[in-house]
Amino acid sequence: MHEDLITIGELSTRTRLSPKALRLYGDRGLLAPTRVDPHTGIRRYGLAQAERARRIALLRAVGMPLARIAAVLDADGDEPPRLLDAYWREQESAHTARREAVGYARAVLTGRGSTMYRIAEREVPEQKVLCPRRRVTAAGLVGFIGEAGESLLAHLESTDACLSGPIFAVFHGHVDEDSDGPVEVCAPTLNTVEPVGRIAVRIHPAHREAYTELTAAKRDFAAMAAVHDAVGAWVAERGYERCGGNREVYYPNFMTAGPNDHVSDVTVPFRPRG
Repeated sequence: MHEDLITIGELSTRTRLSPKALRLYGDRGLLAPTRVDPHTGIRRYGLAQAERARRIALLRAVGMPLARIAAVLDADGDEPPRLLDAYWREQESAHTARREAVGYARAVLTGRGSTMYRIAEREVPEQKVLCPRRRVTAAGLVGFIGEAGESLLAHLESTDACLSGPIFAVFHGHVDEDSDGPVEVCAPTLNTVEPVGRIAVRIHPAHREAYTELTAAKRDFAAMAAVHDAVGAWVAERGYERCGGNREVYYPNFMTAGPNDHVSDVTVPFRPRG
């Protein structure tokens, strides 16, 4: 064995990371072995890789996903600490949003009405939309919405069509860690566009809806879930009948706005009973 290389067991001893974790990091490209024996599959590492493993462990300890860790460790100069600071700002913002969601849940559990959200009504005209649909849990929701949005915009561009309003998602069922929707991401257009692949074309009828406006600070999943519940409760309390799935409307500044800027709406379509 080359004297500058150590086994995965030795690396585990030096870093206190389990061999299972080290294999995972290697498979994800975070900590690739210096050499793998083609016959036995035994992994060997350079001594300097213990420091990289140490940094991976530190970043995992603050909850950073593996993909983000790779970006931090592979960045140059002053970029790694800047990326860490950006990640932590996101976590602090999410914690603030969840605190509000906990306050709303407490109000529901104690049987008190909540006035945390300003909810209003509006008319929505008939819309033609392009829409892929998929079953997703909370873990896959953001990825699906982003992927679907990109494919919708690409299809519109390829046919010289354009949006006639903001992209929105329709939740045809509940989405959380256990429930998987389904969810439909919709791009409204006035142009003639044909369906392609998983992208369907359909008409959403005109309707009335209850809605509340959200700022960028409330993009966290827990905060959005509380708002969905509040708007649905508002509709039920007034004796209205739902006539479609809950929606999230995403305005063009959704990913770039400041924390206090209006970036999205949560809506519930309804009709009066009787």
